[in-house]
Amino acid sequence: MKRWRSSNVMIAIPGASIKKLLMLIILGCMMMFMLVGALTSLRPEYRPSSSSLNDMAAHFPEETFIRLFALENRYFAQLLPKDRRQTNYSSLLFRLATSINPDDPRSLLGSELPGFALYDSKILIAGEGTDYTNMPYESAPPLEAMLAERQASVDELEQANKNEDEKPVPPPSQTTGGKKVVYIYNTHTHESFLPALKGVTDPDLAFHPTVNITKVGEKLAEELEKRGIGAQVSKIDIVSELLKKGMKYSQSYDMSRQIVVAAMKQNRDLHYFIDIHRDSRRRNYTTATIHGVDYARVAFIIGGENATYEKNLQLATALHQLLQKKYPGLSRGVIEKKGAGTNGKFNQDLSENAILIEVGGVDNTFTELFRSVSALADVFSDYYWQAEKVEAPAPAEKK
Repeated sequence: MKRWRSSNVMIAIPGASIKKLLMLIILGCMMMFMLVGALTSLRPEYRPSSSSLNDMAAHFPEETFIRLFALENRYFAQLLPKDRRQTNYSSLLFRLATSINPDDPRSLLGSELPGFALYDSKILIAGEGTDYTNMPYESAPPLEAMLAERQASVDELEQANKNEDEKPVPPPSQTTGGKKVVYIYNTHTHESFLPALKGVTDPDLAFHPTVNITKVGEKLAEELEKRGIGAQVSKIDIVSELLKKGMKYSQSYDMSRQIVVAAMKQNRDLHYFIDIHRDSRRRNYTTATIHGVDYARVAFIIGGENATYEKNLQLATALHQLLQKKYPGLSRGVIEKKGAGTNGKFNQDLSENAILIEVGGVDNTFTELFRSVSALADVFSDYYWQAEKVEAPAPAEKK
């Protein structure tokens, strides 16, 4: 028996109790080190991370977090409808235990039907005719399709360039002074278009090593330059780089990320980053007729799993709205993509001004694609120069 004196009071602590306390402390430390060791030895994809915590939080309804705030401040409860201010704990526990949302049947079907995860995407802003049955999607091609030699119709591409060159464009009233401020690249460089491929009718085979989506990116750069905005285009073939390094097609964004990061380091003037793709949807979904002329429709894709999500969304929303005013029907809207089966970031976490744009689909011609790119450059220049005007420092007052 040990005795401790505190003021005038004698406290007796049995020796056995001290031993138990020490044992508990030692066991607690051992368990903590074992837990930390187990977590750090896991493969990276299984470790707790911001994305995994985000996925876990996604199982909770948004109302749950409002109710948590309301526990501290009842004012937040006013944000909820009157008939839903009481927490339904049974529904919450069911959703947490099964990952099934009783208010959304897709959560039940998504894990059972192959390919149904496609519809986990969210339409943030719907363009004309856009709904959950015709959202943009990209099918992963088999390796044989990527490597197969196909004869492309250069005539169709040359005619498209000729049609665009015939349109007079007035010289720009303002320029970026030789600075390249927009970086354009293609993560899926071999995505091509059936009208440009001789004898190919299967949309799953619409791939070509040279006549492909990269021509659309190059045309966008040309159109921006005509409007005084310096643009730099990546000349790196992502598919070839993947093959060289033995990487999978699903790692395309990992490869393009390296390219974008390198470009950012080499040129500090780059402020906008545009990844150009083409959709796998057919012509009736990807074509719009405006004033009697056919255009390849565009869609803005925002990765829902990146820290700059809100800023990326602001840029995409602004461009969509400008297109709606000047070229109604050209934009299919703004789509958020995240979760299983998709990248979720699309390198947009690298910059607040990074977006992915789907231009046309497998059935669109280069003439239609170039028309759309010209329209896109038109509204982007409006946005860019307005943003520059807002960010420009105020002139110093004369004394």
